[in-house]
Amino acid sequence: MFYDRITHMSQSKTKQYDVLILGSGAAGLSAALHLQPHLSVAVISKAELNSGNTSWAQGGISAVLDRDDSLAQHIEDTISAGAGLCDPEVVEKTVSEGREVIDWLLSIGVEFTREKAFHNRHHLHLTQEGGHTHRRVAHVADATGDAVQNQLITQVRQREQIDLLSNHIAVDLITAGKLGHQQERCVGAYILNLDTGRVEVFRSQFVILATGGASKVYLYTSNPDGACGDGIAMAWRAGCRVANMEFMQFHPTCLYHPKAKSYLLSEAIRGEGGKMILQDGSEFLHHFDPRGVLAPRDIVARAIDYMMKKHGHDCVYLDISHKSAKFIAKHFPNINARCNKLGYDMSKEPIPVVPAAHYTCGGILTDHHGQTDIPHLYAVGEVAHTGLHGANRMASNSLLECLAYGRFAGEHINTSFASDNQNLSVPAWDESRVSDSDEEIVVAHNWDEVRRFMWDYVGIVRSTKRMQRAQHRIDLLLHEIDEYYSNFKVTSDLIELRNLAVVADLIIRSALARQESRGLHYTLDYPDTDPALDQVNTILTPDSKVHSESHPHSLPA
Repeated sequence: MFYDRITHMSQSKTKQYDVLILGSGAAGLSAALHLQPHLSVAVISKAELNSGNTSWAQGGISAVLDRDDSLAQHIEDTISAGAGLCDPEVVEKTVSEGREVIDWLLSIGVEFTREKAFHNRHHLHLTQEGGHTHRRVAHVADATGDAVQNQLITQVRQREQIDLLSNHIAVDLITAGKLGHQQERCVGAYILNLDTGRVEVFRSQFVILATGGASKVYLYTSNPDGACGDGIAMAWRAGCRVANMEFMQFHPTCLYHPKAKSYLLSEAIRGEGGKMILQDGSEFLHHFDPRGVLAPRDIVARAIDYMMKKHGHDCVYLDISHKSAKFIAKHFPNINARCNKLGYDMSKEPIPVVPAAHYTCGGILTDHHGQTDIPHLYAVGEVAHTGLHGANRMASNSLLECLAYGRFAGEHINTSFASDNQNLSVPAWDESRVSDSDEEIVVAHNWDEVRRFMWDYVGIVRSTKRMQRAQHRIDLLLHEIDEYYSNFKVTSDLIELRNLAVVADLIIRSALARQESRGLHYTLDYPDTDPALDQVNTILTPDSKVHSESHPHSLPA
């Protein structure tokens, strides 16, 4: 069903670029800014340019800047958090980019919070988050992602060769192999223009997927509405392998309030002395890990989940009220303002929190440049599996990865670019055999069903029986969604549902394949970690087979 909507019609509406970037967050914009100025580039955004996860990132960017810290320690902390599945070469390569990433952001105008008391050359204030043994998180108050995103957009808008297209959503990738050519490579994408309702052909010599993660597959998430796994699903349909999809990170502290949709309370609150308590005021995390509030997210989220279920509570509490109002307003101005608006005073009372789906640690398998299995197709940021995060991502390594791999991909395309002499005929999108849907309720119902059974059966704590139930349901839904997709015109809701269902299937299959508990994957049937599975990744291939491989970075350099 890959190309059941195309026909060899006029190509007059085809748009031609050297590089097509799907996604307008830190990874995609970083890649765009590191491409040679003579290359024509289109950056595609589903909604507004700042609507993705980057703008929502509160904590900061991890980098070794303090004289008492070291790259070796940052590497060790990352590998420890990753629970035996990080690729040491990738960790070293990425962590080593930290200082250069911060320098580059400073050079383009990102105003990091400064405090001369800290011993680093920029006098940046560094905070500490879960899994880190030192203060190494550079930040812009409690709204780092928004500050970074805004400066990246400003820089990109100054590049005449870069077109920024909002309100466009990719439907599928276009590959030479699917068009009947022997030499496989990615040659563009079909993209729905939400302003016109028409699907357009975007032809390009290179495509970069920077579409973010898939946390919207769960009922409760800290992510914006667009985090539907679009890039992962499109790459899978195009023929790419995906890896470690069982490792979905749940952030421990999202504000528990009916009007606080997806509002995350930064891990930096715990780094600055915040406590996790129950309704009676008692602390509990030290019973689960000697690091207490600074334990990695997987441990903290499971501990909260356990205590909520044990006591029948709807939430637990994050308490930093022992700090002064002045301290809280200085370090967490945006979080403090949001809590105040909802009736909570962080300086006087604990704040109710619950875990929520937050980050996709698995993704499209790539090499050290961001290349996927398909030539001329790259994946950067949360959409990719590079080997950095292993079985659990350490806090504030995500923006570092986005910015570092955006540069890696951009610079690799610069060295690989050549004039496109293969004039492939790309067919236009055909809607002559489909109609407008009069059953939109089906899309809404299926969307809700997927997210609910994923939360109930494939969430923080899993079991084989629960996951098998989820597998049965997703098999039925995939068939139903494919039938719907074949008969009706595509809409943004249908595209996202289709992708969401594919990603749910990949998560379930990966989780069933890993018969142990490790990092973010905890199953009651296999509660222990199996040492034999150290460094063994779960690889799904489009031939429907599941493989276990150790550091499968064997793609062409």
